[in-house]
Amino acid sequence: MIKETALTAFAALGQETRLDTFRLLVGHVPDGLPAGEIADRLGVRQNTLSTHLAALSRAGLIDARRRGRTIHYAVDPDTVRGLLAFLMEDCCQGNPSICAPFFDATPKLRKG
Repeated sequence: MIKETALTAFAALGQETRLDTFRLLVGHVPDGLPAGEIADRLGVRQNTLSTHLAALSRAGLIDARRRGRTIHYAVDPDTVRGLLAFLMEDCCQGNPSICAPFFDATPKLRKG
């Protein structure tokens, strides 16, 4: 992942509703959730949420998939892996055993 792509992703996540949306969707990989359900769970108006979903989508963090009459939004796991790899690229002077505590402390990130 290049720096500009990472910056775009971090900028998209730098807003409370977008971060809450992303975190909610991370818990529903790979199927995602319909937009209306996201709005209900977060207590956000659907038209407001639409703006936030568009920002996350432009950043490459989520994808929209039509299922019948509804649109499901889901996290793009490849982008998330790329973002995490970008953050950890120079970690621990190339010694994976030093980095192990980072991953041990975040068991949810290691799923999948």
